[in-house]
Amino acid sequence: MCSIMGYCGPKPLPDAFWHGFSETVSRGPDMDRVLDLGAGTLAFHRLSIMGLTDAGMQPFEKDGCAVVCNGELYGFQTMKRTLEEMGHVFESGSDCEILLPLYFEYGTKMFSMLDAEFALILYDGRTNEFLAARDPIGIRPLYYAYDESGVIVFASEPKNLVGWCGPIRPFPPGHYWKGGKFIRYCDIADVQNVRHDDLETACVNIREKLTAGVKKRLVADAKVGFLLSGGLDSSLVCAIAAKESSTPIRTFAIGMDTDAIDLKYARQVADHIGSDHTEIYMTAQDVIDHLETVIRLLGTFDITTIRASMGMYLLCRAIHEQTDIRVLLTGEISDELFGYKYTDFAPSAAAFQNESQKRVRELHMYDVLRADRCISVNSLEARVPFGDLDFVRYVMALDPQMKLNTYGKGKYLLRHAFEGLGLLPEEILWREKAAFSDAVGHSMVDDLKAYAERCYTDAQFEEKRRQYTHAQPFTKESLLYREIFERYYPDQGEMIAGFWMPNKDWDGCNVNDPSARVLSNYGASGT
Repeated sequence: MCSIMGYCGPKPLPDAFWHGFSETVSRGPDMDRVLDLGAGTLAFHRLSIMGLTDAGMQPFEKDGCAVVCNGELYGFQTMKRTLEEMGHVFESGSDCEILLPLYFEYGTKMFSMLDAEFALILYDGRTNEFLAARDPIGIRPLYYAYDESGVIVFASEPKNLVGWCGPIRPFPPGHYWKGGKFIRYCDIADVQNVRHDDLETACVNIREKLTAGVKKRLVADAKVGFLLSGGLDSSLVCAIAAKESSTPIRTFAIGMDTDAIDLKYARQVADHIGSDHTEIYMTAQDVIDHLETVIRLLGTFDITTIRASMGMYLLCRAIHEQTDIRVLLTGEISDELFGYKYTDFAPSAAAFQNESQKRVRELHMYDVLRADRCISVNSLEARVPFGDLDFVRYVMALDPQMKLNTYGKGKYLLRHAFEGLGLLPEEILWREKAAFSDAVGHSMVDDLKAYAERCYTDAQFEEKRRQYTHAQPFTKESLLYREIFERYYPDQGEMIAGFWMPNKDWDGCNVNDPSARVLSNYGASGT
């Protein structure tokens, strides 16, 4: 995980740029470099993951061009060999060194060729212009804004830009920016041809593609660890990795000190796969004490994102402080593909598919944002196997009728794909879905709600919430989060589309809380 910035104009670099650049040093604490191009500036904070020598330091320069990239380019060795055959010479083991040669050979077509999670800013000295691009899901963050002189500035996080630029917006995933325009090169959620594979064929493909997605993310020159909640998604990632690894993997879990639901299941998985397992406990006071810190690092007011970030942040902080691990594999992006608890109420296959597309396209503002910020602020890198592009394309293209919960169990395709292999205990494979913010312990959300209740009278709540027209707070908890957000990101609320909530248009989903606990089908999820 690294931090990048690009000031895309020849004007003198504002003093505020340097302060903004310093705000994300935790994303790349190993080295930093600022390159004055005359036509603009590229800046880079490095966290060394691939190619650990100084030769892998960015910006990379070649033939008057330069690039900075926060990313992992999977299978880059094959592309590198092809480029070498074309006459290109490389000086490091860094995957990102291939980017300029790729651009020279293929131009902007290169973005569709990458199997990667990335955000980059590139200066083409031949045409004296900048361009920027982001991966199709938005796993790696990128934002943009204009300074007071009208120069566009790109940066890894809003905190790089706040206070000295105008409205900050997320760089749209699957796009590149060139000549002042955003151009889509990939809509990962769009399906041109529906796959009508039978159940067993679909499950074999799901198993093989997810396994491949995990395997490629185990490749790193730095040490790798795993977040394990004991739920289906993270447990599958850990179990596949354990099978593919010659030594025990290291897994980490967190829960409340009073009523942790997930910890017992995480321990069960760890024992089954033989991992070196660490448990971290948090208290109600820990949650309240770190609430403002978490909202500032996230740059969001979204309720469920903040709730789920409390445990993730504290767990990643412990990993950073107590280990030498640099890379963490996580279980995000399964729900958007296979369904949440609330998508059990989808009225039709088409409705399920539309909801899935919406969730995938907005991931960069919610679960992906949470994982990136909680992990990167602790100088770690997130890798997300369920976000593997080949895997996502395949699952999105499957006939949505197959993904509806007509089996009496959510995410049936994913469960059945690994059934009977002994990879996980059957109890885990068929365990009911529980959201991370609930499963660290129901008391955590209850504690946050109670704290917010103490912050406002009913009259204060009604008065204060009406100050906001975009994503108006609707509970005292949501108002508390919005007010903290505004302290650090004043008038930047439109960076976030709105509150993540179940689809209220569906019967059974017209609720006023994003937690699955309020749904009628929550059932055994909380045990």
